Amino acid sequence: MIFRQLFDQASSTYTYLLADSRTREAVLIDPVFEQHARDTALIRELGLTLLYTLDTHCHADHVTGAWLMKAALGSRIALSPAYDATNVDLPLRHGDVVRFGAESLDVRATPGHTAGCLSFVTADRTKVFTGDALLVRGAGRTDFQQGDAHLLFRSIREQLFTLPDDCAVYPGHDYDGRTSSTIGEERQFNARIGGAAREEDFVGYMTNLGLPHPKQLAVAVPANMRAGEPEGGRVARAADWGPVVTTYAGLPEIAPEWVARHRQDVHLLDVRSGAEFDGELGHIEGAQLIPLDELRARASEVQRDKPVVVVCQTGKRSGMGAVILGKAGVARVANLAGGMVRWREAGLPS
Repeated sequence: MIFRQLFDQASSTYTYLLADSRTREAVLIDPVFEQHARDTALIRELGLTLLYTLDTHCHADHVTGAWLMKAALGSRIALSPAYDATNVDLPLRHGDVVRFGAESLDVRATPGHTAGCLSFVTADRTKVFTGDALLVRGAGRTDFQQGDAHLLFRSIREQLFTLPDDCAVYPGHDYDGRTSSTIGEERQFNARIGGAAREEDFVGYMTNLGLPHPKQLAVAVPANMRAGEPEGGRVARAADWGPVVTTYAGLPEIAPEWVARHRQDVHLLDVRSGAEFDGELGHIEGAQLIPLDELRARASEVQRDKPVVVVCQTGKRSGMGAVILGKAGVARVANLAGGMVRWREAGLPS
């Protein structure tokens, strides 16, 4: 199985990408709206087909990226029907199985943090994605969204603590840098429900947390009741001058074949040394030369009436060049994907 754990720093949310390594079919658990470009780039770079987005619950601290993923990649949106949310394609209930290639996830209802919380268990029971039901050494708060500490106690004990000791626990959040745990660890050491804790102990702990409401509560919950669809279905516009793709590393890139066809519509900036510019790989006719180590000081020399495409040997230094220009206020900028090596391999003129 292909497996990636991703993190949104603003909300301390973990997103999980799982895929069958043979069929390349994938699911994405708890996507974050603001991380859409990152996640789609990773899915594209790994050559995956996203079948489903699975939200463990209706989040109160961030907006789901499920609707954006469906709009961009055609994936189906899956969520518990307990919320009666719109735009949901696959209502998930306890006992359902989500299949992607030869891999699958068993759905377990684990309500208590909210009324519709779900956890997802891999078929071999080596991983469980617990959302906010069970956290590393903690558990999700129960003081709003139909939360119920008594119900959460039973959910954890009956649906999660019955998994094997070595089953890895992957939570929906962590605020102290912890990435995972195991069922055995949490059954023994969890500060709220581990060891010999009884239901009254857990309920007493949870009802006295005294936490402030999440900062995004008023925005996140209504948006998540639409599966993350923006008001009016409006999506942030992509680059209007060409097919710019944001990579998983966060760099804007554009294909050399498109640049060759639209050579007169862009300004080319080569950030290699002078020797490389006139060396073995040559350079693209009309390209401006400013070596990368001089670019910050000379950014004002770069023509801005056309989109800027930054070039180097393999697309690595020019990626940094695009970042430098972006910070210098150049709004329309992209890295030439693969640099002069890919340009020459494609048989384009230099």
